[in-house]
Amino acid sequence: MAITKIHARQIFDSRGNPTVEVDMTTDKGLFRAAVPSGASTGVHEALELRDGGADYMGKAVIKAVANVNEGIAPALIAANIDVADQKAIDEFMINLDGTPNKSKFGANAILGVSLAAAKAGAAQKGVPLYEHFRDLSGRNNDKFVLPVPSFNVLNGGSHAGNKLAMQEFMILPTGAASFTEAMKMGSEVYHHLKSVIKAKYGQDATNVGDEGGFAPNIQDNEEGLELLNEAIAKAGYTGKIEIGMDSAASEFYKDGKYDLDFKNKNSDPSKWVDTKGLADIYSSFADKYPVTTIEDPFDQDDWEAYQHLQATLGQKIQIVGDDLLVTNPKRIATAIEKKACNALLLKVNQIGTITESIEAANMSFGAGWGVMVSHRSGETEDSTIADLVVGLGTGQIKTGAPCRSERLAKYNQILRIEEELGDKAVYAGKNFRAPF
Repeated sequence: MAITKIHARQIFDSRGNPTVEVDMTTDKGLFRAAVPSGASTGVHEALELRDGGADYMGKAVIKAVANVNEGIAPALIAANIDVADQKAIDEFMINLDGTPNKSKFGANAILGVSLAAAKAGAAQKGVPLYEHFRDLSGRNNDKFVLPVPSFNVLNGGSHAGNKLAMQEFMILPTGAASFTEAMKMGSEVYHHLKSVIKAKYGQDATNVGDEGGFAPNIQDNEEGLELLNEAIAKAGYTGKIEIGMDSAASEFYKDGKYDLDFKNKNSDPSKWVDTKGLADIYSSFADKYPVTTIEDPFDQDDWEAYQHLQATLGQKIQIVGDDLLVTNPKRIATAIEKKACNALLLKVNQIGTITESIEAANMSFGAGWGVMVSHRSGETEDSTIADLVVGLGTGQIKTGAPCRSERLAKYNQILRIEEELGDKAVYAGKNFRAPF
């Protein structure tokens, strides 16, 4: 069945910035999708089109909205493509744009249509969205895998106004028996962490960052790990919860070194660490704490550093490429060849279509990598990635702390999916890196 109407508008994300929302209408109804936005963005990402100028601090998306309404919509409707044929819809838009990074229409314009089409396609087939994603990906699993949630409970980097250089400290309830239990464990540790932080640093230290994690004004990254260990112990989950980190190291890469005091404009260059020094820090963290995954440990073009860490730590923990890979199949192919990491962070807005996101995931699976589906720091109530992570069966998702509704929208949707699937679902648990 064909698309009868497509309409885009400007709405607001969780940081109060404009973003794109798209409504797609077919004979089955109206299907709505909203586009997320990142703060810590890789230079190799597809282009997020913003208007510039004075309005909305330059962040308006009126041009991207117009590109949907005046460019993509009439052409796509005239093409009369079956709405269930996601690949045909996405490839049509990619060709219509005609640029290598979707800069003509904007990846935010194209993604809004792609996400809405996925929802419309599932309805056309009469199946849940997660099942439609499984079909599109070619996964033939009998049971659906429910992911381990990677809760970002301590915020730093570009996501918080504190001194902490590394952007995220996460907890992964790998010892849970179900997604429901994982949510319980995450929620309890989160609240214990709040109490620990309040007792050590005062009430104002329990303010939260962009993704719902606490942002106490600490600078020492190891101090963050100690806080997590203490909260996990107080909740009674030692040994059942592992720790993840997102360094977002491109944010503090300067002149070939890494400045862990980068938020201080007067930071001392003599204290910046080189690649080996930073690798040694990660190794010490993995030795002392139950660290199971590290994302973006180095700058997005520091391939040699990634290769070194993969060779030395890759057998023990997950080395995740985010800014390094930007969900782009071409960069993933390079990373596989160079043995630069062992996991992909899958963000649909980095590449701009569902089809390319699935291709990126399948390439990563083929290389024996893990795949972590991810939100962005600027989010909406759209919960599509909850269905995507179940459909692809990646076994792991990060979409913020168990706090703030734009984060909980995704976690709550997975709870609904778990309830709906019953014994047709399995929780990834300790096998989150390779659930099949």
